[in-house]
Parts: sequence; C-alpha cells; structure tokens
Amino acid sequence: MNVVTPSTPSSSAGVDVVLPCLDEAEALPWVLARIPAGWRALVVDNGSTDGSAGIARALGATVVHEPRRGFGAACHAGLTAATADIVCFCDCDASLDPALLVPFVRQVLDGEADLVLGRRRARGRGAWPAHARAGNFALARLLRRRTGLRLHDLGPLRAARREQLLGLGLSDRRSGYPLQMVVRAADAGWRIAEHDVPYRPRTGSSKVTGTWRGTWQAVRDMSRVLAEPPAEGRAVR
Repeated sequence: MNVVTPSTPSSSAGVDVVLPCLDEAEALPWVLARIPAGWRALVVDNGSTDGSAGIARALGATVVHEPRRGFGAACHAGLTAATADIVCFCDCDASLDPALLVPFVRQVLDGEADLVLGRRRARGRGAWPAHARAGNFALARLLRRRTGLRLHDLGPLRAARREQLLGLGLSDRRSGYPLQMVVRAADAGWRIAEHDVPYRPRTGSSKVTGTWRGTWQAVRDMSRVLAEPPAEGRAVR
C-alpha cells in the first residue's frame, strides 16, 4: 500500500495519517496506495455500510471504529488512537493526495511551523462546487477577523505534532472540528503555514458539502466555533 518516496521523512520520526471514512470503499485503494512509505494509515470508520473497514484492513491500514457520527468525531478518534509524534489528516475520498503531506511533515519536524495546512486548488470539473467554495471563502474572512490569520482555506489536509494537538482540548465533533483546530492553535500562538495542493473531484457522493443544506450546516457549525472566546492555557508548545 505504500509508495516509496526518496524525500519521505524517516519512519523513525513517527507519522500517523488519520483518514475519516464513511462509505469510501471505492476510493480507499487509491488513497491507501498514496500513503508515504513508513507511515501508518489510521482509517476511522464512522459507520460505513459498504465494507470500507474490511477493505482498509485488507490493504494494511489500521482501522479505528467511531460509532458517533460526525467528521470531528472521526478525526478526534483517529487523533486519540494515534501514537506517532506527527499526526496528519486527509480526506478519504480521493480528492486529496496523502503523498502531498511529505513536505508538511518535514516543515513541522524542522521546526519551521507548528501546523501546516493545504490550500485547495480545484483541478477538474466539479472538484469544488460553487456553494462549498463560497462558504469556505466566507469562513476564511471570519477567521481573519477572529485571529488575524491570513489563510485562504480551511481544508482537511494538515500536519502537526500529536501532543500539541491534544493540548488544544478540541471539543467540536461535527464540521467545526478543522476550524476549531486552527482557531485554538492561533490563540495559542502557533506558527501556521499554508501551501497550495491540487483538489480533485471526489470519488462517490459528498457527506457534507455536496449540497447547499450540507454546506449551510457546516458553516453554522464553524460559525459557532468562531464565536468561542479565546481561552488561555489550552495548548501545549
């Protein structure tokens, strides 16, 4: 399932890739084949009914079961199950290539950033629906007002140190989880970097941003996160 990449950081550094999964049987083979050599894939099954967990296990991934539905619930279950020093996050729908995380991890290991995010750049028709892009743009502006961060995207491709992430005390278990991570990291004074990454049409149907209703729910969850007052002492540096 691994791809040998000459520039891949040594496995001794310890890297776990959290892959929240809900009915992604079709996409899993491609996604898991792109996990860099020496890294561990943690597929968090969030109630799939298409055999995703069995496929992931057969392809060599570690499967974590999270019965509570929600993107944040799946992500956090993966984070708590991780044991590596560095934890990455990537969608499991083949819209993002986990091999692109290699420079993210290197930047964290080299001490250049505490949290590295992927700025999605659409590739192909239907990769990023207009309503989802509009919602993301609005949230990025609200994030700038709240934290001063000049980020362009709140995408799921990211890397950071496990202990620092746990120290943020993340509590959202729905669509607000990725944003809460960034907000609390900013409040804690983390160095946050952003890099362009290609964003392709996903395999299968979207669970969140495939409809206006799903996008609105995500925006509502994230708006609630932005309303949180800053709290000191939540993060570990």
